[in-house]
Amino acid sequence: MGIFEPYRVIGCITSSVPFSVQRLGTETFVTVSVGKAFQVYNCAKLNLVLVSPQLPKKIRAFASYRDFTFAAYGNHIAVFKRTQQVATWSRHSAKVNLLLLFGDHILSVDVDGNMFIWGFKGLEENLAPIGHIMLDNKFTPTCLMHPDTYLNKVVLGSQEGTLQLWNISTKKKLYEFKGWNSSITSCVSSPALDVIAIGCADGKIHVHNIRCDEEWTTLLASGGSSGVISIWNLEKRRLQSVIREAHDNSIISLHFFANEPVLMSASADNSIKMWIFDTSDGDPRLLRFRSGHSAPPHCIRFYANGRHILSAGQDRAFRLFSIIQWNTNIHFYESEIRERDWCNVVTCHMDTAQAYVWRLQNFVLGEHILKPCPENPTPVKACAISACGNFAVLGTAGGWIERFNLQSGISRGSYLDVSERRSCAHEGEVVGVACDSTNTLMISAGYHGDVKVWDFKGRELKSRWEVGCSLVKIVHHRLNGLLATVADDLVIRLFDVEALRMVRKFEGHTDRVTDLSFSEDGKWLLSSSMDGTLRIWDVILARQIDAIRVDVPITALSLSPNLDILATAHVDQNGVYLWVNQSMFSGASVVDSYASGKEVVSVKLPSVSSMEGSQFQDSVEPIVKRPQHDEASVLPTFSQQIPELVTLSLLPKSQWQGLINLDIIKVRNKPVEPPKKPVNAPFFLPSIPSLSGEVLFKPSEPMNEEKDTKTEEVENNQRKLDRPSSQFLQILQSSAKMKNFSAFTDYMKGLSPSTLDMELRMLQII
Repeated sequence: MGIFEPYRVIGCITSSVPFSVQRLGTETFVTVSVGKAFQVYNCAKLNLVLVSPQLPKKIRAFASYRDFTFAAYGNHIAVFKRTQQVATWSRHSAKVNLLLLFGDHILSVDVDGNMFIWGFKGLEENLAPIGHIMLDNKFTPTCLMHPDTYLNKVVLGSQEGTLQLWNISTKKKLYEFKGWNSSITSCVSSPALDVIAIGCADGKIHVHNIRCDEEWTTLLASGGSSGVISIWNLEKRRLQSVIREAHDNSIISLHFFANEPVLMSASADNSIKMWIFDTSDGDPRLLRFRSGHSAPPHCIRFYANGRHILSAGQDRAFRLFSIIQWNTNIHFYESEIRERDWCNVVTCHMDTAQAYVWRLQNFVLGEHILKPCPENPTPVKACAISACGNFAVLGTAGGWIERFNLQSGISRGSYLDVSERRSCAHEGEVVGVACDSTNTLMISAGYHGDVKVWDFKGRELKSRWEVGCSLVKIVHHRLNGLLATVADDLVIRLFDVEALRMVRKFEGHTDRVTDLSFSEDGKWLLSSSMDGTLRIWDVILARQIDAIRVDVPITALSLSPNLDILATAHVDQNGVYLWVNQSMFSGASVVDSYASGKEVVSVKLPSVSSMEGSQFQDSVEPIVKRPQHDEASVLPTFSQQIPELVTLSLLPKSQWQGLINLDIIKVRNKPVEPPKKPVNAPFFLPSIPSLSGEVLFKPSEPMNEEKDTKTEEVENNQRKLDRPSSQFLQILQSSAKMKNFSAFTDYMKGLSPSTLDMELRMLQII
């Protein structure tokens, strides 16, 4: 068990497998594939309802019936009742490509032309099929459908362009249509009797009467590889409307809802959209959608105290929790200080000589465009926002650094190094810029390995140093003033900006370092590399404390401010992967019990559904596999810790942290002068002080009774002996008699530090 364990993936909406729609009562649900698992959405609001567990291989086809979902993967078919797998059908010898719900049966077709008929009532493990049909040798099935009112009959389309009609009851081929000399990609039944629509690979759609074997000329809704949806009018036989740029990739599925003017579309761009036809001209409009990145994200950051994730990808999208789609994005910087006043996000884009600002509170593009060095424009390569949220600093490929006011968009001067041969900040490309927490310093790094520290306000160069090789990336931590740099020699160096010297040097990566991230407290530095490893460095101890290897290299990472969640992006993966910090939830404060030290451990990526425990892969040298833990050893127990060690893990810090420095706190809180007695003291009832805080009133005494001094002292001593003990002492005594101190420890947890200290001191006196 490592410091970070796989949790789940967000941002995966659908894949290139056609969806399955079913209606339960008054609600409609759509089942989509997300790689090795499937998700079920409620079409009323497209909210996620169910997420299945992982299958061994990617899902290739779907069918749904009430609570049952049939998913084909490899040569097998998994049968789920909601999210619980109840059966596995394993008769196919080749990959299953097609599934069709046919009454009380499921038809499955593999790439070799085997069609099996399964009955799913009374499911048992490894249920045998009730029928088998072997298709022709020169017939490669590509689509399967059932024409309405055709009893026990199905139509199969082929890659060769032919179409066949089969009776699954008699297992005989009834008719073969010649086709249209083009591979058939899809076929669907029409509301008109005996009429079906066939889509071909050449882009043509044929509406065919299968009873008469005659072709019509009218068309219906179609989706193309360019993401355009065309709507055809069947009655007028003409193009009704076109939804241009409906999706960014090829259309996978289209479905009209029964008795509703709503069309659902799914695409390979990782999105599902619903279109409604409610306008006067008959054109559809977007009703609701759910989408993620259609290309891998390569820059992710936690936002709003870890509640949101900002992600930018190669698909020209900038997303907040994969909901809002914006512009092409390469790098961005955000600040929450001025979120309600003006734009608080700055983005720079590939091969673009200007930066854009965004008002994240309203999810809109800002009114200003920042253009550094308009006389000699070069692409913006780095950006940063000051700690106050008022300024944005931009660095370009030409070595120019300029400061802008975010509220007005006006330039507030540039940073120039007079020692350079030309008027600029760096001789080469600006790799990164950063600002300190007090707007005193601005740090910049050039491609040639020079790091410079500038006066933020005056814009004069204060100091500089050479790393020794070309720089790739810099990350600055504002609280501790450390600057982490990554160079071409794969070495991570930490510099103290105030002292102007290198304080740490971390080596271990064997390929290009892709991203760095400091923890919020500055104690950890996380780094990822194209060698597939994620390494955690302890800045204070100056050593590596954990390292994991994943199948797909990490391209970007971000650690939440609370240190509880790590988000990563990977090569060729469209989702954002979340990892849980085990040391934050297990009750143990010793990181060494989780970390692997210098060993590199192979770990599987998180799945779409949350994972219980770790899933480790077999590793090779120098990868070392972590030992398996049983239930008793998953979490550290008290027996594994130091003997006689007081562990306070279930109480908030405010309950026990003050006990360490209680004497210092008392000295600080000691009054400067004793309290003064008021001139006119108010009337009050005489009371007896108690340790528990309860008010005990002193019994009244006759005014005219006279007592000598000796008798009064005896009575006072007797009263002290007869004084009722505090609740603390009562519970302690009762627990000692029963030899069970659970009630006493529970009572101690509820006391404040000062009350507990007073009770312990009074206990010594008694």
